[in-house]
Amino acid sequence: MILCQSKYAEEIIHRSKMDNFKPVVTPVDTKLKLSAHDGEPIQDPSLYRSLVGALQYLTFTRPNIAYVVQQVFPFMHAPREPHFNALKHIIRYIKGTFDHGLHLYRSAPTRLTSYTDAD
Repeated sequence: MILCQSKYAEEIIHRSKMDNFKPVVTPVDTKLKLSAHDGEPIQDPSLYRSLVGALQYLTFTRPNIAYVVQQVFPFMHAPREPHFNALKHIIRYIKGTFDHGLHLYRSAPTRLTSYTDAD
């Protein structure tokens, strides 16, 4: 079974007004380095905050975007253009990966499988 929030992802794209943008194949631009003082402040910080919060909720079924969403989160208090561009890149990735989700496999009821990352 796959837990998928494709309808919610579509709502995020619609809320961001990025319905006509082309999708990208990676969730982050590897050449981009975010800093608190680069670029101009954005005109509508509430939209930025709303979209970051929505993407955080999406990470429940999309752990593959958790890292990149946490990269744009620290700038919620004073978002600037490069931060918003990084956020738009994540949304463009979501647009191309509606079918991604959390895979749940059948297992014996007495068997517990756990994964961890030491980092």
